[in-house]
Amino acid sequence: MSEEKTTTNTTKLNYIKTRDDSDIVIFEKSDDHKFKLSDDKTCSWLNGKDFTEKELRPRIEPWLTSLFQSEHLALLVASGLTHAVHRLATGKSAAGMEEVKFKNHDDKINASSKKSAKRSGREEGNFEDQIRVANELLCGLEILEDTQADQLRDDITSILTNFSQSILTSEKGIAEAQEEAREKAFNILINFLMSFASRTGTRDRLNIFTTNYDRLIEAGAELAGLHLLDRFLGNLMPVFRSSRLDLDMHYNPPGIRGEPRYLEGVARFTKLHGSIDWVQADKDIRRIGLPFGAESVDPYLNSPALKNATAHQLMIYPNSAKDRETAAYPYVELFRDFAAATCRPNSTLVCYGYSFGDEHINRIIEDMLTIPSTHLVIISYDDPLKRILKTYEKIGRPSQISLLIGNHLGDLKTLTDHYLPKSAIDKATFRMSELLKQRFGTQEPDTTSPTIALPQADPNNSVEEL
Repeated sequence: MSEEKTTTNTTKLNYIKTRDDSDIVIFEKSDDHKFKLSDDKTCSWLNGKDFTEKELRPRIEPWLTSLFQSEHLALLVASGLTHAVHRLATGKSAAGMEEVKFKNHDDKINASSKKSAKRSGREEGNFEDQIRVANELLCGLEILEDTQADQLRDDITSILTNFSQSILTSEKGIAEAQEEAREKAFNILINFLMSFASRTGTRDRLNIFTTNYDRLIEAGAELAGLHLLDRFLGNLMPVFRSSRLDLDMHYNPPGIRGEPRYLEGVARFTKLHGSIDWVQADKDIRRIGLPFGAESVDPYLNSPALKNATAHQLMIYPNSAKDRETAAYPYVELFRDFAAATCRPNSTLVCYGYSFGDEHINRIIEDMLTIPSTHLVIISYDDPLKRILKTYEKIGRPSQISLLIGNHLGDLKTLTDHYLPKSAIDKATFRMSELLKQRFGTQEPDTTSPTIALPQADPNNSVEEL
């Protein structure tokens, strides 16, 4: 669901590549629970052309479970998640980033934004391209001391105000949806997040990255009891800090002194393109207390600490700051975090709802895959512009990439119900499994019932050692 404009063909087709698949397996839904391989495709793990979820789950869930236990795990979420949750709650998609109209220099801005989009592999420009070009033009007019600078600045402020309002409208749509649908949508979101965040405290924290401006992930984490650690420090009006102190959360187990342990249910969180509640106040970037689904952002900008900021000071990428140094300031730090979290050995990056339309993100992902022990998992509801498949072919490292694309594999509810790992840290399950192995290894075989093939237990190991 990374794009709203889809064709019938791309909506029906599903693409899967996991485990030892040498080629992408393409299939389509023939019924609610039945699937059929494409006519020109074969598959080594299927006996025929027709199959069900029973054949798909063993190919996906154990594979994702093993990848999620990598030494380092990162999740990149884009607009696909917002559209999926919004559709579950309201029955329709959230607001997109369509092109907007400028009162001044509209033709020039659109022409330049389209050139920028084509360089990134996109056919048409979008809101982000237009705002970036408009800000560059504004800087040029200010240097020339042109009187049109004030008009363009007012134009950008008005457009950013309307855009921020559309984001809040999408949040409000979820918050005010019918109770049953809203709870269902948030429960699915919680299960989705906790499937990734349920890592033992001894492993490196999950790193969550998003290109979204809304606060859907923050809302889901709050409901799930998931602690998010970001670069903001403070309580009343947190301020963005460049110093990376690697803050974490620990607890002291009962009866043990001096041996704190990592608290479970903690993740590091980074919003790569900024957020609707980030505001530039002089040289500081602050996060304001903007409620989820608020009517408007304007009342929350009228604060002495924010110097009567307007929507022009909202930290929505690309930044509308006054000069190049401050414009690059927060985003350079955020993308450095993204590169540091992913470009290291034994790491797995999972992308959900990301259409691979941002070259600055794609470059980091390509650099990550130059490390042989890394792995990329791409999950998306569709790929209308074929950017995902083109990127897959361009990178040329099929053994390090897994694909789950399509209206079945990328559906958020189906994904959480059938294919993502269980969203809990359940050591009792592993202990029970080991206990059953030991018992079946010592009991006399029952000749009256079918035998169950289980691995023999190692007598040198005990359940307590797990």
